[in-house]
Amino acid sequence: MKRLVQIAALGLGIVVVAFKPIDDGIKTLDIKPEASKIEWVGEKITGSHNGLIALKGGTLQVDGNKIIGGSFEGDMKSMTVEDIQGEYGAKLLGHLKSNDFFAVSDFGTAKFKIEKVESNKSGEYNTMIHGQLSIKGQTHPISFPANVQMNDGKLAAYGEIEVDRTKYDIHYGSASFFDNLGDKAISDSFKLKVSLGAKI
Repeated sequence: MKRLVQIAALGLGIVVVAFKPIDDGIKTLDIKPEASKIEWVGEKITGSHNGLIALKGGTLQVDGNKIIGGSFEGDMKSMTVEDIQGEYGAKLLGHLKSNDFFAVSDFGTAKFKIEKVESNKSGEYNTMIHGQLSIKGQTHPISFPANVQMNDGKLAAYGEIEVDRTKYDIHYGSASFFDNLGDKAISDSFKLKVSLGAKI
C-alpha cells in the first residue's frame, strides 16, 4: 500500500506527495496541478490584495526522504484576484496582467527551479531552499526558509517566498523609481504562498 508523504515548500504552502515505500536511489515525483495551489499577496500603502495562480506542473527529486531538487511552473494567464469582486476586481486583474506588471500575453509562464536544499539550525525554520525564479522573462536567484518535519513516514513543510518585483522589470507604483507617489505607492515586494501536490 502506498504511503502518504506531505511536503510543503515555498510559501506557507503544503506539498502533498504520495509514493511507494522509499528505497535507495533518487525518485522523481510528478507535481499534480489539481492538488496544488499558488497564492500571491501584494501590499500597498493603503492595504493589500491577494489572488491565485494555477500550477501548470512540475517535478520534485527525492533521495530517500529528502528533497534534493525539482521545479514547477505557474500559469500567469490564470491569475485571479480573490479579495475584491465586481468591476473594481476586474479592473485590478486587467492591470496586473498588463505590461505595467506581469505582461502575461508575452510571458505566460513563471518558473521556480530548486538548486540546493540545506539544513537550517536557527530560528523556527529547519530548512533553507535555494533556487532560480523566472518571471516576465527575467531569472534571478532566490532563497527562502521552510519548515520540514517527518512523522510516521509523512514529510510536511511550509515556507514563504518574498519576491522583489523590481528585479523582474516591474516598476509600476514603486517609490524606488518614482517620486511623489504618496499613498499610491506599492510595495517593491510581493509574496508567493505555494501548495504543491505530487505522486509517483
